[in-house]
Amino acid sequence: MPQVTAFAAPREGAPLERTTIERREPGPLDVVIEIAFAGICHSDIHTVRGDWGDQQYPLAPGHEIAGVVSAVGSDVTRFAVGDRVGVGCLVNSCGECDGCLRGEEQNCRRGAVGTYGAIDRDGTVTQGGYSTSVVVTEAFVLRIPDAIPLDRAAPLLCAGITTYSPLRHWRVGPGSRVAVIGLGGLGHMGVQIAHALGAEVTVLSQSLGKKDDGLRLGADRYLATSDPETFRGLRRSFDVILNTVSAPLDIDAYLRLLDTNGTLVCVGAPPEPMSFDVSHLISGRRSLAGSNIGGIAETQEMLDFCAEHGIAAEIELIAADDVNDAYERVLASDVRFRFVIDAATLG
Repeated sequence: MPQVTAFAAPREGAPLERTTIERREPGPLDVVIEIAFAGICHSDIHTVRGDWGDQQYPLAPGHEIAGVVSAVGSDVTRFAVGDRVGVGCLVNSCGECDGCLRGEEQNCRRGAVGTYGAIDRDGTVTQGGYSTSVVVTEAFVLRIPDAIPLDRAAPLLCAGITTYSPLRHWRVGPGSRVAVIGLGGLGHMGVQIAHALGAEVTVLSQSLGKKDDGLRLGADRYLATSDPETFRGLRRSFDVILNTVSAPLDIDAYLRLLDTNGTLVCVGAPPEPMSFDVSHLISGRRSLAGSNIGGIAETQEMLDFCAEHGIAAEIELIAADDVNDAYERVLASDVRFRFVIDAATLG
C-alpha cells in the first residue's frame, strides 16, 4: 500500500509527530487528492487525546481538507486531474439506507465512515488530512469553487457545513432573529452565513474582545454574556440560537432568550453532560436541538453559497511542525479563527 507523509498522534495523549501512514491503492471509483491545506478542528484534539473513546494509533486527524486532484480511477466521471476539491468529515456510507437516500449520509443507519479514526468498508482505519495526499471515493469528494482560496476553503468542510446545515434546516432567512453563542472557529462561520441568509444576527460572547471582528463579519449586535444585563435585556428575543461552543453552559439562561417556538441548536460538543429545566421548553413551546454536519449534496450547496456571497474562513496559516502549539492555542481560545496547516511543509 502507498506510504505518505503525515503528522499523527502515536498514542493517546502524546504530541503529534511526523511519520508515514498507509493509503489504499486507488480503485475505479477513487479520486487521489494532493492535499494543499488542512484545517484544525476542536474535534481533532478531542479525538486524538481519547476524549471521545479509544482510538487506534498512530492516528492522523484532519477532516477539513482542500487540495487538487492528482489522479482518478477509470470509472470516475465527476472529477479530472487538476480540479480543486475538498473532503469533509465523511469518506463513506452504505448508500442504501433511508438516511443515505435522503442525501443525509451523516445519518447513515449502518454507520457513516469518518475521515479519520473510523473503520472503512474494506476494514481499514481511516486516516485524515494532516498528510500529503488522500484517496477518497468519488461520491464523497466536493468541488471547491474558484472564488474561494483553497486555504480559506478548508475549514468550510467542517465549520462551514456544521453551521450552514442547522441555519437552513430551521429556515433562517430575512426577518429571522439569530443569536450565535461564541465567535470561534464555528461561530465566525455561523455569523457570516446567517447574515448572508438575511437574518438579524447577535453574537453572545464571554467578553467584547472580538466585537470588532464580529461586527465586521456581519453581526448586528455583539454582547458580553459576562454582563448579567445581557440576559435580562434579551428575554424572548430570538427565533434561533446557535450554540457553537464546546464548553458547559447555563442552558436555562439561554432558553429564556428564545421567543415562542424558538430553538436552541447545539453544534459544539462539550466533553461533560449538561442539564436544564424542562419548564423552559414548555413555556413558549421552545425547543432544544442538536445538529451535526450535513450530507454531501448539502455540503456542496454550502460551498456554492459561500462562493456566491463572498464567505470564507478567517484563518491563521501554520507549518506542520507548529501543530502541537496550535492545539494548545485552540484549547486556550487563542486563534482568530481557524488554524490551517500548509501541507507543503510536511515535506
